Amino acid sequence: MFKSMHVTALAAALMAATSLAAVAEVVYHRGNTADPETLDQHKTSTVYESHILRDLYEGLVAYDVNGKIIPGVAEEWTVSDDGLVYTFTLRDDAKWSNGDPVVAGDFEYSLKRIMNPETGAKYATVLYPIKNAEKINKGELEPGELGVKAVDDATLEIALESPTPYFIDLLGHQTGLPVHPATVEAHGTDFVKPENIVSNGAFTLAEFIPNAHVKAVKNENFHDAANVKVDTVFYYPTEDRGAALRRFQAGELHTNNDAPTEQVAFMREELGDQFRVAPYLGTYYYALNHEDEALSKPEVRQALSMAIDREFLADEIWGSTMVAGYSFVPPGIGNYGEPAYADYKDMSQIDREEKAAELLEAAGYGEDNPVKLTINYNTSENHKNTAVAIADMWAPLGVEVSMINTDTKTHYAMLRDRQDFDVARAGWIGDYSDPQNFLFMVESDNDGFNYARYDNPEYDALMDEAAATVDLEKRAAILKNAEEVFMRDLPFIPLMYYGSLNLVSDKVSGFEDNLLNIHPTRWIGISG
Repeated sequence: MFKSMHVTALAAALMAATSLAAVAEVVYHRGNTADPETLDQHKTSTVYESHILRDLYEGLVAYDVNGKIIPGVAEEWTVSDDGLVYTFTLRDDAKWSNGDPVVAGDFEYSLKRIMNPETGAKYATVLYPIKNAEKINKGELEPGELGVKAVDDATLEIALESPTPYFIDLLGHQTGLPVHPATVEAHGTDFVKPENIVSNGAFTLAEFIPNAHVKAVKNENFHDAANVKVDTVFYYPTEDRGAALRRFQAGELHTNNDAPTEQVAFMREELGDQFRVAPYLGTYYYALNHEDEALSKPEVRQALSMAIDREFLADEIWGSTMVAGYSFVPPGIGNYGEPAYADYKDMSQIDREEKAAELLEAAGYGEDNPVKLTINYNTSENHKNTAVAIADMWAPLGVEVSMINTDTKTHYAMLRDRQDFDVARAGWIGDYSDPQNFLFMVESDNDGFNYARYDNPEYDALMDEAAATVDLEKRAAILKNAEEVFMRDLPFIPLMYYGSLNLVSDKVSGFEDNLLNIHPTRWIGISG
């Protein structure tokens, strides 16, 4: 009798423990580079903001675990024979976090809001293929003229200026994410605050404590909530990659989206498969201010570029986690052939340095009249070491370099707000696999990303011609011509092509390496 009672009690205790385990909160601790400057999807411009926004919101399309486009709020769509009209049918179970249904009118409102110049969206250019979008964004037409119409609650129609083969990919970008109209109308720019925000993604915002974390919790109204394994996700600003590595080793972070390159050998030995390096669609570059007296001279820009030993940067500074880059558009991108490489790509470094000295002398610079430059970079040992190395490479040319380091948010705000600088570190990760997504950055009217203040009508005309060209082969040739002009004029000095670096605990599932390095928390699982 005692044995039976004991077994029964033990079984009950085991069942209780199992039940408690079943309902235990699943928390994901996610390192995410830096604090977001904004969580307004219409004002965002950085990758680390996009990681959060894709968790909070779902667009017409979304990304799967492998970084591929899948249906989101739109369960299906059709395209007219001329490629100019897309008709989206919305799923009937899409809801906002407050229980409101997600309707086509929400997307019409959102797309008109991002194009309204009063919104101040620095990334509105991504959606310029929509009919009248550019004219509206420049204040030439009213937002009501945008080629977007809610036919009914379940049907959205989007008309384009010209056929755009990558348009569905564009809608996957964070600028295509919807806002909740009633909340924006009620709270204005404060709609992003945790106490106000209404979102339609797998998660909703719970806290935003600057320099500490952003906290999001599972949205039970999300149409696929039953399959979302994480209950709470914390995004931590991890600008200090070395500190992030230590936190990862201590079990405080499940993942981190970067790693200290000076410790690559250590991480490969100590972390094994938990340290991941994968190809990434991006270019690491230095922007040159074309309004600077010295940098306004093409000979100076070419000399500075030629003198940089990119192989040293990629292999020694970045531990072979980058690849030396001699074009702005990275190789392997879709809808393109071979990029427009610099004509000195295959020259020896010694020959390059000699040619660089000749160019500077021809421009009137040398030991008696040195070029004096300041390199601005955002906080990271990797970026600091790169800047120091490049300063050393420029020193034999008589170039005198000083440096300014600021946090990531301040650095990019400086660039976007067109504050004074000489040379600035930056990077661009493709939002979709098409060369236009890189080359559009230095069009003269792209105030948000044309950090160089580059203004060349020849370049703009080629980009306009490419935008109006339907034939993909002809379009690729035109874009190649544009990149050749880019490499001649050097608004940016391409330095390296990115590899994605991630620290991923063996407790994490659903984190699959992919070219866009997109990892929605919706697919993540945490064990142990």
